[in-house]
Amino acid sequence: MGGVRISTRGATGIIGLDRPEAINALDKAMIDAVNAALGQWTDDPAIKAVLIEGHGERGLCAGGDVRAVRALVLEGRTEEAMAFFAAEYTMNATIARYAKPVIALQRGIVMGGGIGISSHARFRVATASSRFAMPEALIGFFCDVGVNAILAQTTRERALAFALSGMSVDVGDAIALGLTDAAVSEDGFEDMRARLIDAAQAGEPDTAIAAIIQARSIEPGTATLCALADSLSAAFAEPSAADVIARLEELADEGDPGAAAMAEKLKGLCPYSLEVIHASHLLARRQRDVDAVLETDLALARHMALRPDFAEGVRALLVDKDKAPRWTPASMEGVDIPAIAALCGGPRSRAITDS
Repeated sequence: MGGVRISTRGATGIIGLDRPEAINALDKAMIDAVNAALGQWTDDPAIKAVLIEGHGERGLCAGGDVRAVRALVLEGRTEEAMAFFAAEYTMNATIARYAKPVIALQRGIVMGGGIGISSHARFRVATASSRFAMPEALIGFFCDVGVNAILAQTTRERALAFALSGMSVDVGDAIALGLTDAAVSEDGFEDMRARLIDAAQAGEPDTAIAAIIQARSIEPGTATLCALADSLSAAFAEPSAADVIARLEELADEGDPGAAAMAEKLKGLCPYSLEVIHASHLLARRQRDVDAVLETDLALARHMALRPDFAEGVRALLVDKDKAPRWTPASMEGVDIPAIAALCGGPRSRAITDS
């Protein structure tokens, strides 16, 4: 199927994202192909493990094809747009709960839906070239694909610094955030891949896979964003995104350059998205379970994709590329924080399901 290469080698099922001109951005057909392969291999005794990788030199996956989703929304084809998110989140849940070991090779760009298709895997391997991000506040959306279930396992300040800022981080931060397990060298990557494929034929494939990754792991480097987040823990303890920014500005006025840089970064993003990202992450810290988080994500996706910020954010970043979005509301002061708190009150909240 176009966009995905599905194959087997020995006892390993291989899913290769193959849309390199778009850094393997996931469209609905690609997601359906992945779901079909995973479903087929679930009960296939010949397949002992699954490997997910991206073709092309730029990365595993740059995210979901939000331009296509935006077009559907603007054409009034709402249910088709929602079907995209439902299929994607089903894929994320399947990978997270898969009975057989899933190995994700996270080389290059791993953003948005790229995190969703890889960071829920049982084994995740990155390289020095890997860059991870959830830049959803740049497009008027929120941090979806169940990433909050992963981020809830790290500290609040680290999770919120990553989710709110949308900043791209390298493998050191990705390991600290729980988005990958190990870094391996670029030179040894192809040899490791071959050995991981062969490991599925071992009597205990999980043990064999873990041993291969451990033997080839290298020092990942400094977790720069996490270190900054740790130093700004007082700001990220605030009860809303608006309060986080206000506290960062106070720290900046006191001479903290890290706080000043973070505040400046957040002030350029979608105000409504920032509050939803903040509130939905705090909810996930109570939920923990990936299925509950993805249920919330699906309800929030319906709400967020139909707001004007999503169409405007995708336009500004990916369609017209003028990088001058006009947000609704335009500032944090105009965001109805109590309404968002109700919206993110739980996966079956009346406010969220009726919106």
